Amino acid sequence: MNFKPTDYSLICCANGHRFEDCGWSLADPACNCASLVRAEYENKKFTPREDLDGFYRYAEWLPIKRTLKGSCAPVTYKSEALASELGLENLYVTFSGYWPKIGARMMTCSFKETEAYSVCGRLDENNDRILVVASAGNTARAFAKVCSDNNIPLLISIPEDNIDALWFTSPLNDCVKIIASPKGTDYFDAIVLSDKVCTDKRFMAEGGAKNVARRDGMGTTLLSAVEAIGRIPDAYFQAIGSGTGTIAVWENNLRLIEDGRFGSHKMRLYPSQNDPFTIMYDSWKLHSRQLVDMTAEQARKAAEEIDAKVLSNRKPPYSLPGGLYDAMEDATGEIFKITNEELSYWKNRFLELEGVDIHNAAAVAVASLATAISEGKVKKDEVIMLNITGGGEALAKSEQEILYAKPHLVLDPDLPAEEIVRAVNGLF
Repeated sequence: MNFKPTDYSLICCANGHRFEDCGWSLADPACNCASLVRAEYENKKFTPREDLDGFYRYAEWLPIKRTLKGSCAPVTYKSEALASELGLENLYVTFSGYWPKIGARMMTCSFKETEAYSVCGRLDENNDRILVVASAGNTARAFAKVCSDNNIPLLISIPEDNIDALWFTSPLNDCVKIIASPKGTDYFDAIVLSDKVCTDKRFMAEGGAKNVARRDGMGTTLLSAVEAIGRIPDAYFQAIGSGTGTIAVWENNLRLIEDGRFGSHKMRLYPSQNDPFTIMYDSWKLHSRQLVDMTAEQARKAAEEIDAKVLSNRKPPYSLPGGLYDAMEDATGEIFKITNEELSYWKNRFLELEGVDIHNAAAVAVASLATAISEGKVKKDEVIMLNITGGGEALAKSEQEILYAKPHLVLDPDLPAEEIVRAVNGLF
């Protein structure tokens, strides 16, 4: 079918300036400071598209030019077993992963698919540049699948220590290439590599949190929940590495308030980090817009210690206008830190109670919900949304043969940009 591109404009979070998207705008060219920009859609009503498949049912609030094959939307259901365990009356789980029993069929088992299908849908069909994505793991797997299935040229940059995250159910299309920072490096090192690659105009940075398509793709988790519940939740729980997913649901919360049919309140935000990688937790506890200091050595050591490896971004979009600090200030809430032991306990309990395995990061969110209840942060009759950002991986791997990708190149991020570009250009 012919898809009519979504009508929207962009607004700078720093100065409120409205401007048109030139196709891949990541910032307001008229703004003199770093800031997120937000999409404002012509359609102010939340209108799921029954004529579109999978994730694209939410196309009216996605900044896309086209739809791609193979997508699946997050699935929200009302919990019984976990809710009973925690003493909650209205616990809703939004599940992104592989769990056919409830209709969840994200083959990479992560909500990062929502980012990939949105970002790649924002790309013009005639784009001739190579998309570059830096990732700690799940994002790389999601973009690799989507680009491979839809023949979109892609370069992934990932820490070599996280390469096991690149598992697939079929061989990758040759349009997807992988570079890695060496063992002992972290996600930020992978970002440095990708930034140096993008000094060559042949490549284009995906943009991370600055890409409105990434955030609005992730924000479909809330749209799934509101469809199932019929109203905006009172409280929201999610584990965070960058905080982008929490920013995204806050933005969609504001759109839903403007719609007017689902409530006029802002749900309290309860993101969580895996101790000891707690840069945003530590900053929020000081009520500081500026991130606390975290050296590269400290970050790498903390990243090695945490079990939820994907939650290890030392340069998250926390401070800038429209970032996590502003979201927390506006919506209120709390940031939690969760130990590996707590993560492990609730990962096992979720499997026992709900009947499906979940990723370590998702278990951090479950543990934070239990902590919030013990501390009296939420009431037993409140409507609570628990964002399970990844799950069903063990189930998926038990049902099909799994292939692991390897990096085409391992590159030191301290190398000069020219040398890195020269090496990467040889891959395409």
